[in-house]
Amino acid sequence: MTAVVTGLGVLAPNGVGLEAYWAATLRGESGIDRLTRFDPEPYPSRLAGEITGFDPAALLPNRLLPQTDPVTRLSLVAAEWALADAGLDPAELSEYDIGVVTANTAGGFEFGQRELQNLWSKGGAHVSAYQSFAWFYAVNTGQISIRHGMRGPSGVVVADGAGGLDALAQARRLIRKGTPVVVSGAVDGSLCPWSWTAQLTSGTLSTREDPADAYLPFDDRACGHVLGEGGAILVLEDAGAAAARGARIHGRLTGYGTSFDGHTAPERGADRGAGLGRAARQALDQAGWRPADVDVVFADASGTPAADRAEAAALADLFGPHGVPVTAPKTMTGRLASGSGPLDVATALLALRDQVIPPTANVRRPAAGYALDLVTAPRRQPLHRALVLARGHGGFNSAVAVEAPAA
Repeated sequence: MTAVVTGLGVLAPNGVGLEAYWAATLRGESGIDRLTRFDPEPYPSRLAGEITGFDPAALLPNRLLPQTDPVTRLSLVAAEWALADAGLDPAELSEYDIGVVTANTAGGFEFGQRELQNLWSKGGAHVSAYQSFAWFYAVNTGQISIRHGMRGPSGVVVADGAGGLDALAQARRLIRKGTPVVVSGAVDGSLCPWSWTAQLTSGTLSTREDPADAYLPFDDRACGHVLGEGGAILVLEDAGAAAARGARIHGRLTGYGTSFDGHTAPERGADRGAGLGRAARQALDQAGWRPADVDVVFADASGTPAADRAEAAALADLFGPHGVPVTAPKTMTGRLASGSGPLDVATALLALRDQVIPPTANVRRPAAGYALDLVTAPRRQPLHRALVLARGHGGFNSAVAVEAPAA
């Protein structure tokens, strides 16, 4: 069975909704700015990609609001939009024919911080009963499943930034084993002081104050990355079932690869090229592609010089120097934890649809030694196949091959 994508639901710092996000991305419009969720002044990193113009009270039942972390609310809405985009009403299918697989990195971190503050300042009687599940890694999968009555094979994947691609791969496996529909992907992020303090220990966050100068992967001035919130939820279906109901198909997930480097130190980023390259080769082999078949690569784009150098080396080894156009539109959103991979897959499908590669924003001086054909302005060219890469803290590497419907 072939897994196809029939629905896309997107929430990103530079665009709420699929087409709003895509239009902003092609304009090179960034959603990165100074943090407003809390006062960032005491911290060395003060920028983030925050989602604005999103009112959960207007989109979700009131009863859900006190139960859920902000990221869960985003996930619920993205799933609603993905199902609507797919033209799919879960009530018309058997509840066991639809599964849910999402990725997550920290659960409801913001919700958890608030309840911990209540615990230590007021006592246990003031901790919400919803804390028992609102913090949990699987909460987004659970809430989406409950809201739509989806009781097919489900789960959650935790692999930091690589987890979103891993979730899509698991959804693809479930479809190949006979589940007709799986809602999958990730909307992620935790912009609160508790999370911020933890993230700063990585030593990989940019400390620059200018949003246009803070996250510059593959640039001579690269100095780390910016965090954000958001991502994409996708509806994956068996190709035969989708065709039978006349569904519009955004594209196909044709290959997946993964590897694990087994270390956490960012200064060892030079070690990571081999593992990432192995994941990319696995994805191409599973898709039945040669490197020359790939029209564009959506890079992981760490923004730290050692990790950028490793990724560039892996791409040069696989495709040859300057061998394939490479882009990183996440420079306009920040890195969205496990949400970045699914958002890049959605962006790749839009690029295949409109035959245009979106830009890597703000990069003006691509590092000459990386031997990359880095796309820094929208580039129109024939596009049929894309490779999406993602890495996670700790040494996770994942790659997904996506193909246009008619490719």
